[in-house]
Amino acid sequence: MTIPVYLDCDTGIDDSLALLYLLHSPEIRLLGIGAVHGNIDAETAARNTLDLLALAGADVPVAIGARDPRAGGYAGGAPHVHGVDGIGGVALPPSGRAAVAESAAEMLVRLAAEHPGELEVLAVGPLTNLAAALDLDPDLPTKVRRVVVMGGAARTSGNVSAVSEANIHNDPEAAALVVAAPWPIVLVPLDVTMAHRFTEADQAALAASADPAARAVGAMLDQYFTFYQGVYGVRGCALHDPLAAALLVGGITATHAPAVPVVVDDTHGPGRGQTLVDLRHQRSGETDVPGAHVRVVLDIDPPLAPHLRERLLARYGPSVG
Repeated sequence: MTIPVYLDCDTGIDDSLALLYLLHSPEIRLLGIGAVHGNIDAETAARNTLDLLALAGADVPVAIGARDPRAGGYAGGAPHVHGVDGIGGVALPPSGRAAVAESAAEMLVRLAAEHPGELEVLAVGPLTNLAAALDLDPDLPTKVRRVVVMGGAARTSGNVSAVSEANIHNDPEAAALVVAAPWPIVLVPLDVTMAHRFTEADQAALAASADPAARAVGAMLDQYFTFYQGVYGVRGCALHDPLAAALLVGGITATHAPAVPVVVDDTHGPGRGQTLVDLRHQRSGETDVPGAHVRVVLDIDPPLAPHLRERLLARYGPSVG
């Protein structure tokens, strides 16, 4: 049986990779997508999502969610990372479709009620929509099978501050509520996502595809590679959101993912946005802490990039001239 999935995203470049991966994954049924502020404003995130879905020949309802974090206002996105439009300046053909009338939080609550105990949630942006859904339905954690979150940093530095990762940093109040809620969470932090990269060879393979959506995402990578050249010293990019998607689908497996206490710092000091991951218990050789509901992925198998590239090219394959 296929897995029913709700995707919550702030559609930038790695979100686009993750979305295309999901569309190429027969293991799941993508039932709905919520757009949230983050890499770009929520309306543009929804538009990017709708246009990419149309280019891929997919019809999935998209709802606009939170435009601002729970405290403060939208911070302006990350144009230096994803471009001013969130997708590296790549012009996607307009889909002609509009977002649905319900909010992203309302969509999530509805889908969980329609698929109790089965729905899986993939959150690859700030967690504002998920927190809003908990406001609407405090019993939501009993209806969702699992929440996979790309976010946080366990044993490594952050990418916005010394300790905070962007998705958590952009709404620590929401992240604190979501992580504290009693649903099974798989947290996919920078510790593992920064270790898996696409290279120029992977980009060239997408550019040579007969699939227009794969070619478009390949073109977006120019912007992303330029940013990450300053991080890695070579052109390429981290695979944050696609790694979380592949873990949900089962295309890759977490080989080290202990269940441990996790708390998000939502204070206004230098630790704001930090994911406090308690790994002290690991020294005893016991990986799981009794009662902990958050699994923190620290290693995977196999490497993501070859699997991601194969999956994105599987439907059409490379063009031959």
